Formats: sequence, C-alpha cells, structure tokens
Amino acid sequence: MPLTPAQNPSVDPFAEPRSARLTAWGNSMLAGFAPPDHVVEEVVGEDERHRVVGLPGDAEGEQHGLTWALGRLRVLGVKGLRLALPSEGHLLGLTGPAAFNGAALAVGEAVLAVGVPIGFVPEIEVYGPPGDQSAIVLWRCHEVREAPPADVPSLHEAERELADGLREATVLLARLDVAGAGPEALRALEQYRARGHSKLLAPGYPPRAVRVLESARQVSALLAIAAGSHGAAVSAGEMAARATVLTPLRRMARRAQVAAYNALVDERG
Repeated sequence: MPLTPAQNPSVDPFAEPRSARLTAWGNSMLAGFAPPDHVVEEVVGEDERHRVVGLPGDAEGEQHGLTWALGRLRVLGVKGLRLALPSEGHLLGLTGPAAFNGAALAVGEAVLAVGVPIGFVPEIEVYGPPGDQSAIVLWRCHEVREAPPADVPSLHEAERELADGLREATVLLARLDVAGAGPEALRALEQYRARGHSKLLAPGYPPRAVRVLESARQVSALLAIAAGSHGAAVSAGEMAARATVLTPLRRMARRAQVAAYNALVDERG
C-alpha cells in the first residue's frame, strides 16, 4: 500500500514535495527552458522510478515512463502545470471534483494541467530499511473541473504576506523557547540550514518566485520545528494556544509556496 506523509515517519518535513518538483521542471520544459531528459532526472531525484497511469486515450492500467508522458501532455495541449498543496479544511490549489480532491487530500499534494482538464496525484510506495530507503511513484491522472484553483494568491500577494509571516514565526519561536526544548529542536533547525537550498525551482522562473519560495520554506521549517517541540508550552492550554497561532502561519506559507511554483505558468498566461 502506498504511504501518505502522515503514515510514513521517515518523510523529511523539509523535503520538496514531488508534486512541486514535477510542477517546476514540467513548466520549465513546456516553456522551452529545459530538455525532457534533464527534467525527468530532476523530477525523479533519488526515487527508483516514476510512472504515469490514466492519461486520456490510454487503456485501463496502461503505464508510461515520465519522459513519454510529458511529451504526451504537450501533444494533448497542456500549456503548463500548477501545484496544489491541500490540507484538511483548506483545498489549496484544487478545483474539484470530489474524487480528485479526496485523492489529493489523502497525500497532501497534486498537480493540475493548464489547458486540459486533468490532474495528477502521486501514489508513493516507500521501501527499504531506515537510512537506505527509496520510492516508486505512480502519478495517477484524474479528470478535474475547469475552475479557478482554490485560495491561490498572486506572487505579489504572497510576498507581502510572507514579510509579516516570517517575523511572526521568528517571534513565536522565541516566545515558545523552542531552543530551550533541547538538542532535538536545535538539530532540526541545523538540518534545515544545512540543506543550503542552492537549487530552487527550475530554469525560466522569475527571481521573485525564487525569493518567495525560499522565504516560504524558511517559515515552514520554523513552524515544523515549533510544532515538533513542546518548548515552553508545558500545559494543555498553552499547547492549544500555540496550535491556534501556528495554523494560519502554516497556511500562509503553503499559499506562498504554491504561488511560487505556479509563477512561471501564471506569468506566461
């Protein structure tokens, strides 16, 4: 059975979602900034392989490699890709119908095509012992509703929200005394900083999108550290109050990430 992020404890909370990689590099290819073979290499990353199933015109259960599938999308008339990062109560980037929304919510991510009413949800099967794991990804194609994606801001709006959100998240960590929670929280922060994020998005994306994505990732990392550590919140009431503060900040960071990954296709449009 494929695992959701919540079911798989080995998922790196700071890792780039696979749907985000497919969106960024797929857009770069469709806009003529990156060759297909390099795009597939970047999307697959450290996974063993990616396959696509359910494309329009396919026989039941027919699967394709990612290179062939991306070429097929171009032939079908797909002009770009958009990222969705939904969570319970927040259908960020989704358009419906209910079956597609439900599949995307189960894994917390999806990709929607621009120009053709289809979307893709990754089914991720992780295997191997801790520390030596790999994954097989099956991108299942769904019909989607042609409608504006839910709650996606413009890049300008996202940048403005992040300016306040990053300050709030930093102040929140200080107030919660996350560093005082012990070495685990400090290791998590160092893990994020050590990643470097030297390669953000893909060729063709505007500098503002890269800037917004880095800020959004920083906010998400700070919130993940705060959520994973009790810090100074020692009572149930204090922990509940902290969750109330974290939720809108987490939503804001996800909105900004979606805006950044969608920027190439949105600006071309």
